[in-house]
Amino acid sequence: MGLKILLCASEIVPFAKTGGLADVAGALPKALAALGHEVRVAMPRYDVIDGKALGVRPLTSVKVPLGGRTVSVQIAVSEAVEGVTAYLVDSPEHFQRGTLYGEPDDGERFGLFCRAVVELLRQGDWVPEVVHANDWQTAMIPVYLRTAYARDKRLAGIAALFTIHNLAYQGVFERGILDTLGLDRSLFTMDGLEFWGQVNFLKGGLMFSEVLNTVSPRYAQEIQTAEFGERLEGVLRKRSADLFGVLNGLDYEEWDPATDEFIAANYHADDVTGKAACKQSLQEKLELPVRPEVPLLGLVSRLAGQKGLDLLADVFPVLLESDVQLALLGTGEPYYHELLSSLQRRFPEKMGLVLGFDNALAHQIYAGSDMFLMPSNYEPCGLGQMISLRYGTIPIVRETGGLADTVTEFNPQTGEGNGFSAKERSSVAVLGAIARALLTMQRPNQWARLVQNAMNCRFSWEKSAKEYVKLYHRARKQRGKRRG
Repeated sequence: MGLKILLCASEIVPFAKTGGLADVAGALPKALAALGHEVRVAMPRYDVIDGKALGVRPLTSVKVPLGGRTVSVQIAVSEAVEGVTAYLVDSPEHFQRGTLYGEPDDGERFGLFCRAVVELLRQGDWVPEVVHANDWQTAMIPVYLRTAYARDKRLAGIAALFTIHNLAYQGVFERGILDTLGLDRSLFTMDGLEFWGQVNFLKGGLMFSEVLNTVSPRYAQEIQTAEFGERLEGVLRKRSADLFGVLNGLDYEEWDPATDEFIAANYHADDVTGKAACKQSLQEKLELPVRPEVPLLGLVSRLAGQKGLDLLADVFPVLLESDVQLALLGTGEPYYHELLSSLQRRFPEKMGLVLGFDNALAHQIYAGSDMFLMPSNYEPCGLGQMISLRYGTIPIVRETGGLADTVTEFNPQTGEGNGFSAKERSSVAVLGAIARALLTMQRPNQWARLVQNAMNCRFSWEKSAKEYVKLYHRARKQRGKRRG
C-alpha cells in the first residue's frame, strides 16, 4: 500500500533551480510516484517561475501569523510534473525578489514558507503520512509540527524525515527570529534551536525530525566528525542511530550519450567509436589543436575551494607543462577566475576555458574529454562523477563523501574499478591520481576495460527511491512510538 508523502524544498525542477537540490527534489518524487506512492511537493512561488508555461493556478489561501500580524498567503498549484501535485506558496512581498536566496530577511521568508505549509495541511483536505523536508529552508516544518502545532490532532500523526544536502549551509539568524515566527522562546536552548548565541534553522530539522539522512553513506559518517561537522557534529552524533545515507540517483534520460542532442556523435557502451568525434568537436570548439592521442581532461564545476580548486591551483601549472589538454567550464570565486584566465593566456594551445554556465558545453565536455576532474575537499554526493561515468569519461576524484561511494580505484591487475581517487587532501595526492590515469591511458587494453567499467555503472533514482521508502516507514514507526 502506497504512502502519502509531502516533499518540501526551496527549489524544485522544473520550477526553479540554482543547484543540485532542485534536481533531487524534481527527480525523487517522480521515482516515488512510479513505485505507487501518492507524492506531492511544496516550494515557494518565486517570480522566476513561469506560471503560464507550468500551468500554475490558484488553489486556496491560508492565514499565517508573522511578527505580530497575520499575513494572507496564497497557495497555487501545478501538475507540471507528471503524477506529482505541486503546491506553490505565493507571498509576493517575500518571494518576488528576482533571487531565491541571499536576502537579509531570509529567516522570515523561509520561516513563513514553513508555517504556510503546515497551515495548508491543517486547513486543507489532504494530510500526508510523511513530510520530507530538505535543507535549512524547510527545516522549520518539523519544528512547527512538534511545537506550535503539537496539540493539533489532525497533524499529530505526520512523521518527519529531514535530508541534509550540504551541512555547510545552515540558516543561522538572530534570536529575535523566534518572536517573528511565533515560536516560543523556550526553544532557545542547546536541545532546541540555540547555536552559539543565535538560532539555527538546520539544527531545528536535526532535533525535531524522526529520521535524518544525507545524500551519501560516506557523508553521513563524515559529518559526525569535527572536520566535516560544521560545529554540529555533536548533535549529529547524538542522533547517529537515526542518521542514514542515501545516494542520489542520476537522470539517465537526460544524461545518455546514445541520445544526447548536444554532442557531436552518439555512442554507447557496446560501441564507443563516437567518442572520438566528440573529442575532436570539443577541441575545435575550445580552439585547441585537434590531436586524438593527447589526453584531454575536463572540468565542469563551481569554481570554489570546496570543489578542490585550491588543490588544482597547484596542479594545473605542472600539468600544462606536460603533453595534456584541459577543457574547463564554470563560474565562482573571482580569485579562481583570475588564476584560470592567466593560465589560459599562458597556455592557449593547451587550455580551453569558459567562465560561465553553458548546458550544451557541459554535455560536450562530459562526452569529449578522456578524464573528468572532481577533487572536492568535501562532496555530500556529487553528480559530476556519475555523469562522467555514464559518458565513459574517467573520473579523477578525492576520496570523500559521495565520491568515495561511487568511484573505485582502477586495479590494472584485476581489471576492476571505474576511476582514480586521491586519498589524501593534498595537491600531491591529486597529481598522483592524475598520473595513474595518464599511465593507464597509454595502455589501450586496460583503458578500454576501464571505460567499459565506467559506462556499466548505474545509480538509478528507482534504487534511491526504494531506500527513501524504507526511511519513511522508519520515521512513521518512530512517530508511532513517540505518540504512544
